[in-house]
Amino acid sequence: MAAAAGAGAINSGLRSLLLNTTLRPFTSSFLRKLPLPTYLFLPNTPSHHNFSHRPFCSISPLTTSQEDNFSNPNSISRPNVLHILEERGLLESVTSDSLRSVCSDPNLGPLKVYCGFDPTAESLHLGNLLGIIVLSWFLRCGHNAVGLIGGATGRIGDPSGKSLERPELDLVTLEKNISGIAGIVKKILVCSPGVCENAGEVQILNNYDWWKDVKFLDFLRNVGRYARVGTMMSKESVKKRLENVEQGMSYAEFTYQLLQGYDFVHLYEKEGVNVQIGGSDQWGNITAGTDLIRRLIGKSSENGAVVGNVPVVFGLTFPLLLKSDGTKFGKSEDGAIWLSASLLSPYKFYQYFFTVPDDDVLRFLKILTFLSIEEIAELAKDMGKPGYVPNTAQRRLAEEVTRFVHGQEGLEEALKATEALKPGNAATKLDWKTIEGIAADVPSCSMNYEQVLNIPILDLYVSSGLLESKSAARRMLKQGGLYLNNVKVDSESKKIEADDIVDDKVILLSAGKKNKMVVRIS
Repeated sequence: MAAAAGAGAINSGLRSLLLNTTLRPFTSSFLRKLPLPTYLFLPNTPSHHNFSHRPFCSISPLTTSQEDNFSNPNSISRPNVLHILEERGLLESVTSDSLRSVCSDPNLGPLKVYCGFDPTAESLHLGNLLGIIVLSWFLRCGHNAVGLIGGATGRIGDPSGKSLERPELDLVTLEKNISGIAGIVKKILVCSPGVCENAGEVQILNNYDWWKDVKFLDFLRNVGRYARVGTMMSKESVKKRLENVEQGMSYAEFTYQLLQGYDFVHLYEKEGVNVQIGGSDQWGNITAGTDLIRRLIGKSSENGAVVGNVPVVFGLTFPLLLKSDGTKFGKSEDGAIWLSASLLSPYKFYQYFFTVPDDDVLRFLKILTFLSIEEIAELAKDMGKPGYVPNTAQRRLAEEVTRFVHGQEGLEEALKATEALKPGNAATKLDWKTIEGIAADVPSCSMNYEQVLNIPILDLYVSSGLLESKSAARRMLKQGGLYLNNVKVDSESKKIEADDIVDDKVILLSAGKKNKMVVRIS
């Protein structure tokens, strides 16, 4: 009895120490500084394990046990990722302020952070990019990242921010979407060692892998009994939907927060994940996960510290990426900014950022690039100076974001197309690949080789549909606005020759600076 009372007093004192001083979780290294009797009284004390920093950006699963999550005898120093996110406007809310100290404490191991992506389309869009960027900041600060594809939750659809229930996807479409999104997340996050040599490890997981074996009665018994309807009803995503009496909310959508919440439970127990991130509209789903972990596995103290088997998990949200008019970027809107090159060419992607308004460019540089705050401040200063070349900041933004999403090869493709497609820029030689790179973004037509060869140039402008009539073409010619493969047309008598057909496949017609037509030759 005396020993038990002594242990209780010691544990009470240790909790008080954590709450009032260090605000950091217990680690084996900290425990070993305690006198031996105290050390023995603590329940389930973790044993000593050596942390080895894994090779950069490999895609193999982690097997680190739960008790090792906050133990790092190697004492690797890391930048404070929360300070970075806050400085750049990428931090909205955290479930516990102790994450600020945990994320950079050299005596603690790296965090393992996940962000979920539901496969509701075959590509992610610009609105999803912030989640990847925040994951990348964690990686660059030495933590590990998990991109979770919602192969299971995507069959239901997240009601957050939606006024209507998402349409159900057939299995063929769903599998195609899962494959497309997994490829995008993996390609972007697994950067080269030259970019972020101290980065942590990346995993791509699919929650269908564990949900496919869960039985409904088992889910109700093991998870549903811990869910409180009042708490679920109080979530903003639920309240907004229930305000619409006609639409309401289906039971499937209502339980979505439990599904996402249990994902966090599974990832915590099986993969050692201890942080979930998401947009500000995901706060309810994220806290559903931290609450489930607390109820299912143990109770966390007020500051998120751990003693014994008590779990330590955190939630973090970032602001949604909004347009200048305050609306969200989304895939349901016309002209969605897709991250897949098959849906939106690197050239078009680059052009979008090259043309953002001055009012948005500095904000986008802070949240969408990894340029230093000092360098962005210099760009801001230059914008206010006399002689500033318009769109200089936009050009830097476009280059950085395109490189991050499409890689150096994609950026070079975009830059080449941008330069080559300037009317009159005959110095840059056009090739078939460059012209095809913009074919999806400009009008195009197909014509037979015999139709094109030796046809008068003005007739080609009309037959291709670029200009309405020969008189319109003639007027444009006199104004100096007609270009054939970027070379100005000087004579009305010009006829199409074999050498005018680029790589025997295409011709690029321009009427003025913006009106173009790709003529495919068959």
